[in-house]
Amino acid sequence: MTVLTVQPGETPADEEPPDTGERHRLTALAGFAALSLDAMASVAYGPEAIVLVLAAAGAHGLGFTLPVTLAIAALLAVLVASYRQVIAAFPDGGGSYAVAKTHLGARTSLVAAGSLVLDYVLNVAVAVTAGVAALTSAFPSLYGERLWLCLAVLTLLTGVNLRGIAESARVFIVPTVVFVGSIFVLIVVGLFRDGPVNRVNSESVVTGNATSVGVLLLLKAFASGCSALTGVEAIANAVPSFRTPRVKRAQRAEVALGAVLGVMLIGLSVLISRFHLQPVQGVTVLAQLADASLGHNWAFYVIQFATMILLALSANTSFGGLPVLLKLLARDNYLPHVFALKADRQVHRHGVLALAAVSAVLLVFSGGDTNTLVPLFAIGVFVGFTVAQVGMVRHWRGERGTGWRGKALLNGFGAILTGVAAIVVTASKFEEGAWLIVITLPLLVLAFETVHRAYAHIGERLGLGRVPEPPHRDRSVVIVPVSSLTRLTSEALTAAASLGDEVRAVTVCYPDPEDRAHLHALERAWAQWDPGVPLVRLTCERRTLGRPIAAYVRDVSASEPDTRVTVLIAEVEPVRLWQRLLQNQRGAVVAHAVRRDTDAVICRLRFRLF
Repeated sequence: MTVLTVQPGETPADEEPPDTGERHRLTALAGFAALSLDAMASVAYGPEAIVLVLAAAGAHGLGFTLPVTLAIAALLAVLVASYRQVIAAFPDGGGSYAVAKTHLGARTSLVAAGSLVLDYVLNVAVAVTAGVAALTSAFPSLYGERLWLCLAVLTLLTGVNLRGIAESARVFIVPTVVFVGSIFVLIVVGLFRDGPVNRVNSESVVTGNATSVGVLLLLKAFASGCSALTGVEAIANAVPSFRTPRVKRAQRAEVALGAVLGVMLIGLSVLISRFHLQPVQGVTVLAQLADASLGHNWAFYVIQFATMILLALSANTSFGGLPVLLKLLARDNYLPHVFALKADRQVHRHGVLALAAVSAVLLVFSGGDTNTLVPLFAIGVFVGFTVAQVGMVRHWRGERGTGWRGKALLNGFGAILTGVAAIVVTASKFEEGAWLIVITLPLLVLAFETVHRAYAHIGERLGLGRVPEPPHRDRSVVIVPVSSLTRLTSEALTAAASLGDEVRAVTVCYPDPEDRAHLHALERAWAQWDPGVPLVRLTCERRTLGRPIAAYVRDVSASEPDTRVTVLIAEVEPVRLWQRLLQNQRGAVVAHAVRRDTDAVICRLRFRLF
């Protein structure tokens, strides 16, 4: 006997508080590290994308690098401000999907969701291939194994994320800090240089046949440089992954992402103009900047190695955001409900595995080549940006709070910019593979709607939302297939007797002499045992087991329409897993046939051997 020594309202010392999952969620810093990798890594290819487009106009065109970057930074500020509001208005996550579902209708929300799904999947494939490409550039002997290296990196990322997003954030904090710190050092040192320390002695891609700088060229450079904005929406999509108060933590992480990314983009563009850099075949613009600012020394290799690591790990943004989006789609009946399930570490395991599987298919399809995937990248995210901005305009018009006109004007301006970027990127990259996105996105929306209709049909048949009839008791018959007389047979009949009003044992016999001899032996043993249950002989000319039993069940149901029929299938469950290989699959065969051909209830009784 024990004595209570705990005061009312207190928790006993040996009683653990309930696990709410908070320890598996993200702080603002951890969220920044786990969900901003995509955006941070984009500085490795965003400025380069601008320079490559402007190079068509020669050195004069390259002079517009900073103005174009400033326009992108302005759009970044608009997006960050908008997504801070999205986080506050939609704390359950979902980003543009949640905004569109509330303010723009179901079809538009599915377009936003489909674009986000495509962007997340492509981000994983592009990030992994880009990281491996940096590795094979340093070690050319590994070039032929790049596909296997990509799959190995993908497997590593999947394993880390299956342990929980908080665990992955801890792993990725150090690479993120090293990369951001090295880029800031590069920028600060470069600003104090009168000229480049070192120049790459390679052939420039700028030719003498330069075109003039026109509006279309600037628009194309702006659209290409907007690839640096991919990942800005990831934090808004994964708000439920943050610790309480999750809205404030997510907003802080969003602001930090925008500030750090904006400073890096502008700083690198200033150095590009300051050092008069031009695109060089086989050397990235970031590598040229590191060479010009820091020299070709250990600091140069630190930046290259940090870039390689962060590019590969930037795929983690998708692992943090997509499973949450899939959960919301599943909750709204647009995806199988299995995607809404959550493991004990607050992991949407099925979403993580689905993302890994589709990304692996893309890697195999591309052969681990980044250039095959890049034309498909970033189109979806611009569609999502535009939908979210338009939805937030509707949000402010409906709310009409303090300063709503200014907020709506800001979001409307952002929608125009991202919409133009989406059109320009799609048009400029259409023949390079963007047409696949144009086809895939409507098919994805169609798939969502098909799943939704299927769930609606199931709900209608089940009477969801309606009060069902009171339960009542029907007469029941339990049919037990048997092939021999064992302890398993006795256990099955005992269980059947507790389930129904009448129990019938059935056995299938074939015309072969050996089978007939076995049947006669079973009938004699049955009569001697006399369990009080009739043994029904089912004759079948063909050696099939499930069909004659299913036919008998149909006959019973037809002759006794008010009787509920249950088929009880007794099976042995061995102690050792490998011993299952020793079993036949008769139970599964019978269950499949009865399920396919009848409406009978199937009960599979597991008899454990100790």
